[in-house]
Amino acid sequence: MKKTNILSVLVMGLGLLLGSCTDDLDQSPITETTSRNVYAEAANYKKVLAKIYASYVLAGQGQGGANGDLSTINGHDFSRGYFNLQEAATDEVANTWLSGNNLVDLTYISWNPKDSWVSDSYYWLFFNISLCNEFLRNCTDGAIAGFSPAEQEEIKAYRSEARFMRAFSYWMVLDLFRKGPKVDENTPVTGYIPEAYDGPGLFDFIESELKALVSEDAESALPDTNEYGRASKPTAWALLARLYLNSAVYRGTADTRYYTECITACHKVISNPAFYLEPEYARLFNADNHKRTHEILFAMVCDATTSVTWGAGTYLVCGSCGNSSSQDPAKYGLSNGWGMFRARGEIVEKFGDISSTADSRAMFYSDGQAQYFTGPIDNQSEGYFFEKFTNLTDEGTAASNSAATGCSTDYPMIRLADVYLMAAEAMLRGGSGITRQGALDLVNKVRLRAYNGDESGKISDSGLTLDFILDERGRELYLESVRRTDLVRFGKFTTDAYIWQWKGGVLDGRAVNDRYNIYPVPDTDLTANPNLSNPLY
Repeated sequence: MKKTNILSVLVMGLGLLLGSCTDDLDQSPITETTSRNVYAEAANYKKVLAKIYASYVLAGQGQGGANGDLSTINGHDFSRGYFNLQEAATDEVANTWLSGNNLVDLTYISWNPKDSWVSDSYYWLFFNISLCNEFLRNCTDGAIAGFSPAEQEEIKAYRSEARFMRAFSYWMVLDLFRKGPKVDENTPVTGYIPEAYDGPGLFDFIESELKALVSEDAESALPDTNEYGRASKPTAWALLARLYLNSAVYRGTADTRYYTECITACHKVISNPAFYLEPEYARLFNADNHKRTHEILFAMVCDATTSVTWGAGTYLVCGSCGNSSSQDPAKYGLSNGWGMFRARGEIVEKFGDISSTADSRAMFYSDGQAQYFTGPIDNQSEGYFFEKFTNLTDEGTAASNSAATGCSTDYPMIRLADVYLMAAEAMLRGGSGITRQGALDLVNKVRLRAYNGDESGKISDSGLTLDFILDERGRELYLESVRRTDLVRFGKFTTDAYIWQWKGGVLDGRAVNDRYNIYPVPDTDLTANPNLSNPLY
């Protein structure tokens, strides 16, 4: 099933290969041909832009990551590592292949600056930032002056998208690490040690970039709409909302002004008539989910024809299906299940009794499985398997041969339901611009969809609390790489305010050191850049 999107553009011939990111993180990608040759033709700009988008889900130039772009420890693409960092340590995901997949420390919240997934994710993010900076160096007004007026306008639009992708990558750096090298298109590419951003500095840079991209200035703004899989103004507004909602964490102090800004950004998306909740929750996570542009604002695009990956949607679908249980992989459009991870009992509990709940989001396989652990976390019979993501089309047929070419299910990064819940939470945190009733209405729209239109799913005003919002985000957004961010924002990731099994490496769970609210900059980059440090580690 071939999708029409930016990743359908031929990018392999560009050979944008970065062999190592352990020195200057702003180095130019090593290319088989020079940048001068690549950027000599206007048509090549879209191919490089496609490479920037693809760097989230593809590990290399060949099928499934062959001919790798980056020397990594685990050998996987960015999306797989990002999922592990955002989910493995939370109340949602229990990993099975702990030692073989290097997930012991992430699972038990005991990592250090040498952790392989932390390191790989860090360098993938700066690989993407390097691609964006190199692109932006080559699409200044002067650099593109030799092209036709129409080609120049097209390239300027690409320039805005590259700025968004850089801002998105830097937002992940901020969320995960709270610091990082300060590099942009004007930073020297050799013989230079970058200064370091701290949390507020990164916040300010990302905010300024996103504000420029949603402005009315045609020179810098993103388009109002765009081809599927590419950024537009609504995408940037939604990311701004996420930035503002987490402002107290990122800046170190709470300021209700930012919650008001969050609500304003959410309204820019909510008021857009092009967006509405997909009536069928499950269709947001099948192999035809690229058709849900009315709710999915941005996604990591996967396709068994044009963008084969063992991360992103493939990792979610195959990894969620057991390989030693009574599950039938064909039910999910799979050739085989990997049995990589299962649900921890606490996320299941938020739905109540899943055998009788009317909440359509409670998508778990429980046959032969125990909800809670009585022993080691890697016992495949303890913990339900997830059924949220599938490789099935809307017609119920397998979209691809998952064993040969992976799955064709995209991985949603930002959805409208998330925007609804962010607006409601920002109101509860003191933001203005929406009434309490308006916030309640948004939450109940999400719950009405979850209960297939049954009014019994709605909550009353007294039920609208911050604790409810955190649980509702768990029910609505589980497996979507927001859980760690949410738990940190609510002060429940490291503390004893919320305990789940095997938190902190013990069966009954325990609080851990607050330093684990952030990930450490890898040792290798501390050696390369003395401006960086890990005082908490």
